[in-house]
Amino acid sequence: MTGRTTVPRTGLVDGLLLLVAVVWGSTYLAAKHLVTGHTVVAVLGLRFLITSVVLAPVCAGRLRRATRAEIGTGLLLGVILATIMTLETYGIAGTSATNAGLIISLTIVMTPLLENLVARSWLPPAFFAAATVAVVGVALLATGSSLRSPSLGDLLVLAAAAVRAVHVTVMHRRSAGRQFDSLTLTWLQLSVGAVVFCAAAPLTGASAIAVAAHLDAAQWADLLYLALVCTVFAFFVQMWAVRTTSPSRVSLLLGTEPLWALAVGVLLGGDHIGLTGLLGAALVLAGTNWGRRTERTHRERAAARRATLSSRRSAVRAGGVSE
Repeated sequence: MTGRTTVPRTGLVDGLLLLVAVVWGSTYLAAKHLVTGHTVVAVLGLRFLITSVVLAPVCAGRLRRATRAEIGTGLLLGVILATIMTLETYGIAGTSATNAGLIISLTIVMTPLLENLVARSWLPPAFFAAATVAVVGVALLATGSSLRSPSLGDLLVLAAAAVRAVHVTVMHRRSAGRQFDSLTLTWLQLSVGAVVFCAAAPLTGASAIAVAAHLDAAQWADLLYLALVCTVFAFFVQMWAVRTTSPSRVSLLLGTEPLWALAVGVLLGGDHIGLTGLLGAALVLAGTNWGRRTERTHRERAAARRATLSSRRSAVRAGGVSE
């Protein structure tokens, strides 16, 4: 009976996370169409404001029932999320959609590293070899068609990948095993972003109101897609999934995101990454996939060892009682 209920649940989690990866892979091109150096914060403010307003009627009653710990967790995650989105969106404005989507995939190797560091555990050497391959790939990808220093946009997206790893790890450690409502936590995070970005927009360029007044129909479509699909849907699925499984598994299952970012950037965005960039992209994908499989194998073996040890202890206790 247990097997019949677990398999569909695992398949549902994996399927929804894969859909989120597809959605997030298309985010970079949509954001690229919207933002300039002077409108980054305003666009983020509009995106988060729309999401928080849409979810407000659903979350009003839930928020009244939320505990202090739940509210505190949501606010903390909101600050981290605002940091991620600022770095990522400024980075997208300064690099290609393809580069952004592939560089952000380093979250896949950063999250297990951080998770194991916090848990005072350690990963096998193969994982660090895989991480090295991915990092070399990012360096080659950032150079484009010729060897050069990474752009500021590349470095900002790389920083966003690191903060993403922090976000997933903190989310898991603060909410796993607690009776927190996923939708409430999602709304709190998005509301923090809306307040921060709308307040900061006039200080960094155009205000959210000014930007909204000048968006055309296609840009509004991109904004609504980013707000409703890439934010509300995607972050709710991520929040639900990370409470159902491990943070490393969430990051690893989202590991197909760079594939979709590459496909969208090249096929729809007209990005050209050259031979050096193609080699870098291949190394990023190979390194992250190798790291994903290594981490999964390590985690499964550790779980098997714990189960074996627990069984032996139970057998010893049972033998002692019978005697």
